[in-house]
Amino acid sequence: METFRSDRLRTVHNGTKVPLTFSAGEFERRLAGLRSTMTQLGVDAVVLTSMQAIKYYSDFLYTSFGRGYALVVTHETSTTVSAGIDAGMPWRRSHGDNVVYTDWERTNPEHAVATLLETAHVARGVLGFEYDHLTLHRRDQFAAALPGARMIDIGQAVMRQRMIKSAEEIALITEAARIADLGAAAIRDALDGMPAGGSSEYEIALAGTEEMVRRIASSFPDSELRDTWVWFQSGLNTDGAHNWPTTRRVQPGDLLSLNCFPMVSGYYVALERTMFYGEPDDATLALWESLVTVHERGLELIRPGARCRDIADELNGLMAELGILPLRTFGYGHSFGVLSHYYGREAGLELREDIDTVLEPGMVVSMEPMITVLDGNPGAGGYREHDILVITADGATNITGYPYGPAHNIVPARH
Repeated sequence: METFRSDRLRTVHNGTKVPLTFSAGEFERRLAGLRSTMTQLGVDAVVLTSMQAIKYYSDFLYTSFGRGYALVVTHETSTTVSAGIDAGMPWRRSHGDNVVYTDWERTNPEHAVATLLETAHVARGVLGFEYDHLTLHRRDQFAAALPGARMIDIGQAVMRQRMIKSAEEIALITEAARIADLGAAAIRDALDGMPAGGSSEYEIALAGTEEMVRRIASSFPDSELRDTWVWFQSGLNTDGAHNWPTTRRVQPGDLLSLNCFPMVSGYYVALERTMFYGEPDDATLALWESLVTVHERGLELIRPGARCRDIADELNGLMAELGILPLRTFGYGHSFGVLSHYYGREAGLELREDIDTVLEPGMVVSMEPMITVLDGNPGAGGYREHDILVITADGATNITGYPYGPAHNIVPARH
């Protein structure tokens, strides 16, 4: 059914709502938390624009292609704002209502938001926006569409709410971690089955991606199948954690890095492992074993009451003792939830020296130390191990099952 409101706005309730990622009660719990924050800050309505926030509160994950999207939350309603090119899908895949804007005028996204706020009689009230997501241009567009409104930043408060996961979220993340393990096993099978001439990084990566997508389809049959990927790196390409697969062929004597990312309805999960093709030399083994020592100590430090910066400081000390601190490349871990390599970040929950957050039950964090030795030096390449832990009342549960370290991840080479 399509009901036209004007040449600028429409409602497109096409078909019926599909089963969402979480229960209606879960989304109402999230919205209640947001509305509590709104009351504390004296906010009349919130206009969320980031992929992660819209997904978190509505279950709709948009595809921008240069168009603007929003979720307008008042104390009584929640409504997604989407482009006409998506037709009825945003309504079917969201908790709450939806309004569609046409392409006929460039300012239609902001016009849609203003119309919703005027209908709720709050267009000239105090409005919360995600300042860490708005461009200056779009902020000016909203200001022009909402004369008389007072715009304030609510981005940090929204991020803090996402840091504590519900039981439903933890169940999804746990299943996704199991799927990451299966993706890693498929990659190991592809490595074991390589011809003597080796396979390219992207061919190995495809084996893991295809396995994980099929497993996600089986475990989450009502979800969109999108964004799952693998970074598989070899040799010099292991030096950066976010290096994409190339056409380089795996060769005997290569340091390898396996990175599986099953994306389940916008939720990010990761499994990262150092591997080696053939027999590693003494320098490589020593560096790898030192990193494993740091990784295992980090796993022990993740517990309720621990402060992020204290974990980083202690691991820095251990790295210094092992002589590898100058080789460290980034922080020791981060939060999980609605994020990927192009949206989302719960920056308040990272295991870094400048983060004072105290770990609490319900948080989900990684332990992922990394070191990089530059080309031309003994043991050159990047080394990292990555596990996911769920903070509990009295400790932490490691939900990553795929083994790490030289005892498990040296792949015999075919010459």
